[in-house]
Amino acid sequence: MKLNILRLLVVALTCVSAVLVITNVRAQKSSPVPFTVSLSTLGIAVPSQTPAAPAAAQEQTVEQVQKNIKVLTGMPQSQLIPAMNFFAASLGVRCNYCHVNNNGQWDYASDEKEEKATARRMVKLVLDTNKSTFNGNPQVSCWTCHRARTSPPGSPSLPLAVPTPRPSPVAGAPGGTAQASPSPAPALPSADDLFNKYIAAIGGQAAVDKLKSRMAKGTIVQANGNSLQFELYQVAPDKFYQIVTTPQGPFERGFNGTVGWEKTARGVREITGGQLADLRAANNLFALIKLKEQFTRTRVTGKDKIGDREVYVLNGTATDGKRQRLFFDVETGLLLRRITYTPTMIGVIPEQADFEDYRDVDGVKFPFTARSSAIEVGNPVQTRKFAEVKLNATTDESKFNMPPAPAKTTP
Repeated sequence: MKLNILRLLVVALTCVSAVLVITNVRAQKSSPVPFTVSLSTLGIAVPSQTPAAPAAAQEQTVEQVQKNIKVLTGMPQSQLIPAMNFFAASLGVRCNYCHVNNNGQWDYASDEKEEKATARRMVKLVLDTNKSTFNGNPQVSCWTCHRARTSPPGSPSLPLAVPTPRPSPVAGAPGGTAQASPSPAPALPSADDLFNKYIAAIGGQAAVDKLKSRMAKGTIVQANGNSLQFELYQVAPDKFYQIVTTPQGPFERGFNGTVGWEKTARGVREITGGQLADLRAANNLFALIKLKEQFTRTRVTGKDKIGDREVYVLNGTATDGKRQRLFFDVETGLLLRRITYTPTMIGVIPEQADFEDYRDVDGVKFPFTARSSAIEVGNPVQTRKFAEVKLNATTDESKFNMPPAPAKTTP
């Protein structure tokens, strides 16, 4: 027992692991913030659909893509940036706490800073602790002890909180008083009940069956107040095209049913592996509609409250094995919140999307406001607001195709 406790305490230092080595990460981290981690900033949930599994299985690992990787070997490349954000959030720091930046130029592979060596030792400690104590499950992480501090406290802060008074003695016990018998808790609805009520709430199965495409325009407001214009085009079953206007220029991504791609001021690149699987799932036309098909197991666990609204809580395992938690309004049946938990070798990374302002569009209700909360220190919360939504309009299919790389100019 003492050994386990010691391990957990030492894990506190883990988060210095924000230091992890990444060489080419700059190309990813310098992408416009709304898409650095996920696409949930567009208010579209991030469940993994069945086609995601084979794509993820073929994904390259970080050591196959990056340089100077020492302890994160075997981690899928698509998890690297979320892991870096998780480290930074756990310590309450930014990338330059551990990584070298010379006059605006990042050198992620550099071992110049001592924090990087410490990080590697701490990450190894986390991996070893989870392996030896928790059968390989990521039960402890840097957040376990750091809680957004570079140095976790070694002793309690004084004065200690006043303990909660003990409950009154039960009836019949010495000194006890008679208490009214508690009312039995009402039975909870089944998962199928919640899914069926949700379909009815957004317009009914007949209206859903008519849905073939959607076009949406609006704004994404970042945590710093910056407002970016976006457009999103989706065609069943999973084609999509999106463009966000940023200060650095247009940021585009698309999928034509076969090839995923991204276009920025730096050029055009193909998206593959786990990153493509996440994009396809996030931008699927039915990601927020056909919920039941996205899970292999579901269970309604109880009631909770979001603001002043009572909600039913449904826990589920998605088709990719990730755990999710859905919150349905008890009265209206609408989905108000969705949390996705991504297990990684360095911990479980949560991502949350909150949905508001459902409006009817040609017989189907969509949330016109959505907030995305992610483990990203620089931009933890973003809000997406739709200004215009059209259903089943004709879409130019060429939008979904990967554009050619810009022609190189000769001096």
